[in-house]
Amino acid sequence: MRIAMISMHTSPLQQPGQGDAGGMNVYILNSARELAKQGIDVDVYTRATRPSQGEVVQVAEHLRVINIVAGPYEGLSKEELPTQLAAFAGGILVFTRCHDLTYDLVHSHYWLSGQVGWLLRDVWRVPLVHTSHTLAAVKNAHRTAHDTVESEARRICEQQIADNADCLVVNTPEESKDLAMHYDTEEDKVAVVAPGVDIELFNPGNDRATERSRRYLGIPLHTKVIAFVGRLQVFKGPDVLIQAVAELVRRDPNRDFSVVICGGPSGNATHSTTYQDLAAALGVSRFIRFLPPRPPEELVSVYRAADVIAMPSYNESFGLVAMEAQATGTPVVAARVGGLPMAVAEGETGVLVDGHDPADWADALAALLDDDDTRIRMAEEAVEHASQFSWTTTAERLASVYNDVLTESVGGCFDRQPEGLR
Repeated sequence: MRIAMISMHTSPLQQPGQGDAGGMNVYILNSARELAKQGIDVDVYTRATRPSQGEVVQVAEHLRVINIVAGPYEGLSKEELPTQLAAFAGGILVFTRCHDLTYDLVHSHYWLSGQVGWLLRDVWRVPLVHTSHTLAAVKNAHRTAHDTVESEARRICEQQIADNADCLVVNTPEESKDLAMHYDTEEDKVAVVAPGVDIELFNPGNDRATERSRRYLGIPLHTKVIAFVGRLQVFKGPDVLIQAVAELVRRDPNRDFSVVICGGPSGNATHSTTYQDLAAALGVSRFIRFLPPRPPEELVSVYRAADVIAMPSYNESFGLVAMEAQATGTPVVAARVGGLPMAVAEGETGVLVDGHDPADWADALAALLDDDDTRIRMAEEAVEHASQFSWTTTAERLASVYNDVLTESVGGCFDRQPEGLR
């Protein structure tokens, strides 16, 4: 089986936690690696952003990343990328023609790639599997007053993909409900495939792993540590955490704790110093350290150094950070949104918070930091919980979805109207 994966707006080889790179990058790279281990040939098509990348990157046996030139290497925001859809799709068609390539199936990720995947489905006459990762209607339903509204044009594009894809892969049953509610999808067209975690890399280490990680990061050994990992954007809620820190300090100026925020700015509304400025304005800069994004091999030290991971997101399709943290033996305090209730076992591996009131977040964080017995119990149960999610299992489930879709024939003539109007 040969699969064409489409990830137009971000490469799976890009560093997660900066720009537009995040959980989707982790998902694509790890699931593709495991599919390749099964002997499935996977080519991931992405937009070239540096001339030094080369056209083809051989990541592993049976796995390549193919960089397609579509527009300038730099200077285009994600919002401007729709102008390059034709150039990107054309680049894929030229590459496959010149290298005499054929594919059994297309798997697109995110709506920009889905539009390209829809075209390739019709041209190649092969099935289209699509994973949204985020949906405009859901983001708008959960956005803050200060967050950017996702456009109606994007929602229309997502509706077209939902109507014309052969299968929609989602991370959680909650996401399946979102598709039914906002995009009128039929249940039999949706497959739930939970993401995984690299449990070989993300593990608790030995008894002195926390001590070594804190020394590596320059964190005091005996302080309580809260960590935030992810892109610095309104939707991820770093401001909620910073305001909760200010509330904790207001309640007890002598509380011994530190906060590590690891990630880079993302989105038009966020600048490099946005959250440092907020911490300074609230008078809590001395409690918070900002770290740049780190590769997985270094990120594991951030998880191990923390007593608690905070995830005050306004929505998450799953929450890979939560799963990575738990795999290292670190409990999670997360918002009760999206797929996080599935990723975090409430009361067993972490705590779920209703809403985003900084006072409520201060309550939840303080309760877990101050209760050593509960926190240690959760840390132990977190490792076991995370072990149930692996990328091998994810890839096996995806391969099963692919095989099911391949039993359906794709004809030569298409009615491109929405299903409800056919």
